[in-house]
Amino acid sequence: MTAHNPTVAVITIVSGRHEHLFNQQRGLAGGSRLPELYVVVAMDDTAALELSIAGPLASTDTRVLPVSIAADGGGLPLAAARNAGAAAALHAGADTLIFLDVDCVPSPPLVAAYVKAVAAAQASELICGVVRYLEAGFDIVDVLAGASVGEPHPARPTPEPGIAIASKDWQLFWSLSFAVSARTWLALGGFCEQYTGYGAEDTDLGYRAFLASVDISWIGGADAYHQYHPTERPPVRHLRDIVANATIFHARWGFWPMEGWLTAFRDLGLAEYDSARDNWTVVASHS
Repeated sequence: MTAHNPTVAVITIVSGRHEHLFNQQRGLAGGSRLPELYVVVAMDDTAALELSIAGPLASTDTRVLPVSIAADGGGLPLAAARNAGAAAALHAGADTLIFLDVDCVPSPPLVAAYVKAVAAAQASELICGVVRYLEAGFDIVDVLAGASVGEPHPARPTPEPGIAIASKDWQLFWSLSFAVSARTWLALGGFCEQYTGYGAEDTDLGYRAFLASVDISWIGGADAYHQYHPTERPPVRHLRDIVANATIFHARWGFWPMEGWLTAFRDLGLAEYDSARDNWTVVASHS
């Protein structure tokens, strides 16, 4: 009996960040294992699709699948865009799905490490690699050459290559970089599309995985490098999205996600909590 060779899709969603997108594609093109499919989902960004079709993967055996999705004028449809990318990949025959944030450049072994981990999983798992954060002025050549640069997120596991750590700490799941089998993805139903804009769609999928007894597996060797861009703590520019999405999550599950950010917004006078109604709202002057 011949071994099954998986059809692997890397899925990314984009709105702007074209240089970051190009660097991601350079990383994939130079990896130790090419994906069969690269699905780029553009949210009101046709230029990103054009750049991807003619980009670094055009000279490889990877098939580039461009997908377009319209925003409704509110927050970007991040959850719906990831689902659209997964649907396109599954339709094209993928049985292993790798999701990479547009800011993430894959290390050379990332795809191969994820493929191996998905194949070795004894049960349904969400498989997450280490994300390392690059400072401003980083040299992308170092990343493409496989140098170990960038600091990992301090609150998440950082296993060495070849090591996997199973976890039921579903709150730590994120969509920056993860892999999943097609079977597990379909069983979970993808991201909840009630969420638009920034925040909570990852937490929702992680919680549903927990309820379905789907562990997170943190693996070494599938490192991704998060390219620098300015950030805020707390993310004030996402204030309305975070409050709205936290409210959706609370309505679905009965407790509040992102409490650290909500509390920080309250401390800044940007949001209010009504304990009698168990409700968060944006302060009127910021609505």
